[in-house]
Amino acid sequence: MLLAVFIGLLFAYSLVSARLEKTVVTAPIIFTLAGIAVFFRIQPAAGRMDTGAFLSLAEIGLVLLLFTDASRTDLRVLRNIRELPARLLSAGMLLTILLGALAAKLVFPQLTIWEAGILSAILAPTDAGLGQIIVNSPLVPMRVRQALNVEAGLNDGLSVPFMLFFIAMAAAGAGDASFARFIGEQLGLGLLVGAGVGLIGGWLLAVARRTEWMSESFLQLAVVALPVFCLLFSEPLGASPFIAAFVAGLFVQVSFKHAGKHSVEFTEEWGQIINLSVFFLFGMMVGREYGGFGAAPFIYALLSLTIVRMLPVAVSLAGSGLDKCTVVFMGWFGPRGLASIVLGLVYLEQEKHLPGEQVTRLAVMATVLLSIIAHGLSASPGIRLLSMRNQTPKSP
Repeated sequence: MLLAVFIGLLFAYSLVSARLEKTVVTAPIIFTLAGIAVFFRIQPAAGRMDTGAFLSLAEIGLVLLLFTDASRTDLRVLRNIRELPARLLSAGMLLTILLGALAAKLVFPQLTIWEAGILSAILAPTDAGLGQIIVNSPLVPMRVRQALNVEAGLNDGLSVPFMLFFIAMAAAGAGDASFARFIGEQLGLGLLVGAGVGLIGGWLLAVARRTEWMSESFLQLAVVALPVFCLLFSEPLGASPFIAAFVAGLFVQVSFKHAGKHSVEFTEEWGQIINLSVFFLFGMMVGREYGGFGAAPFIYALLSLTIVRMLPVAVSLAGSGLDKCTVVFMGWFGPRGLASIVLGLVYLEQEKHLPGEQVTRLAVMATVLLSIIAHGLSASPGIRLLSMRNQTPKSP
């Protein structure tokens, strides 16, 4: 029944997609709200949903998206703007997690400081999917687009060790928590897995293409297999599949420069179905928790999307040479979506049964829901305002 509803919605959206793309109403908004409406209409299995299957689907969607975004990132441009991503991923991210934890403790005093850290780490990463309209727009300066793209590609994987460390500290006696070990496994091994898959996979693709051993019809599938390899190889090693997928997308270009073209084709045709299904299922999860929402989760969501995000970005970009309008633009367009959904599900899959789990679940849902709507509705107007600001002659 649910599959039929989703396919019907996908077909209906496809019929009017060109018209909708000219409006502020985005696909994630439509599919999320549809998921909420569908839950209230049919309420499947008395509100029970298989979070394990949902997690697997969300992880696949996220690694495909991260690989695609990285594979179409111009490495020459990236070398010239490397200072901006470094600022956002270091000082910016650390300040975001710190401010997010303080805000969580303020809004939800019942949370321990470690549980507040868990919530902050889950919501620290930005979403490459919800930010695609920004990354793809020629009206946004290349330097800004690529910086936001690289930030979204790497900050989800960087959030994982923080989240796991906070979980271990919150669950007293749950295990021997070693932050350095988590960093080494999640970040270090993630980089190695991604670089290995990208370099070896790209070389094999180039050889097969050059010797004409590979059929053109299978080229797209071969390219898309690489991020799936990252997911499969990362799990037994304890590495971050999200960092691995993004790094593989960068390194595959060393030997096979056309990877971006073919991964984009797949994502636009098939990967989009996975992403939209995640937003549809997320909407159903929001519907399931409807009775538990109060004002507090949405107050935290508002803080998370504004002060908690924008202040660290402003601090980290101080002295970068960017004007105030561009800094505000980059601060606001840090949407929360697939990455936070995945990290939230990973947290629940840990089954630590912490006292603040329900509060964390509701806060994550409220923040992602508000982000889907607010960032979706403001993306096109924001791009136009930034473009007009950049075209306005500066007074002497």
